[in-house]
Amino acid sequence: MIKSITMGFISALLMIATASAQNYVRYEQDGTASWGEMDGMTIHQLSNAPYLEGMRTGTSVSRSDVKLLAPVDPKLAFMTALNFKSHLGDREPAAYPGLFTIPVGSIIGPEDNIVRPAESKNLHYEAEMVVVVGKRAKNVPLEEAGDYIFGVTIGNDVSERDWQSSDIQWLRAKGTRGFNAVGPHLVKGLDHTNLEIEGRLNGERVQGQTSSDMLFDMNYMVHYISKYFTLEPGDIIWSGTMGSTKMMVPGDVYEVEIESVGILKNTVVQGK
Repeated sequence: MIKSITMGFISALLMIATASAQNYVRYEQDGTASWGEMDGMTIHQLSNAPYLEGMRTGTSVSRSDVKLLAPVDPKLAFMTALNFKSHLGDREPAAYPGLFTIPVGSIIGPEDNIVRPAESKNLHYEAEMVVVVGKRAKNVPLEEAGDYIFGVTIGNDVSERDWQSSDIQWLRAKGTRGFNAVGPHLVKGLDHTNLEIEGRLNGERVQGQTSSDMLFDMNYMVHYISKYFTLEPGDIIWSGTMGSTKMMVPGDVYEVEIESVGILKNTVVQGK
């Protein structure tokens, strides 16, 4: 009886936390990009990015009348290699994060296609959680790092494995134009340390773990990165992926779902 009451209390708290979360998007209408706050199927336009204290302008649009863009606008995008034990294979966990960056121009939105370059033969999916930095971060103590995270969104770190193994650096394999899908929502008010992440290829579950399984969680990543680089509001950090990944071919659809955040869904098409 006590256990039942306790579980009911925990469920109620989770529902309250989810209900209090704030849901933001970036969208395009008539060639103009704007930030907005979601309220059901209505988007309330904001004067600026929510992490830059954007306020409602009084203008609203229907979700069906706009194209959703990636809900991020970073100057710097940091990724984390080998950050889930299930993705290590026979390798031992590293003593510090496997940090690297990608060009922000490689980011696409939730309504864009993933374009496989003509010479690509081994294009893989990678389901990931992405956090957005909310304020300037430099030499942040670990115990304060959570205060610098504004919110959570979803990412698919598309990776060309042949290029990744043959190139001296991972820039082409990880950062080619259009490889990194992000969206659809940026959600503030969630516990980013314990969210379920799932990846589905053509509807079949092929990846899945929680963010609590990360070897270096997002608080640590903010702390670690800020020792060497100054993070600005809007910069993003990717979690790294879990498990094993497989090749995608044109026509495939890959979905990444994170609880209380949404579903990122993109189709692979062949490039020229």
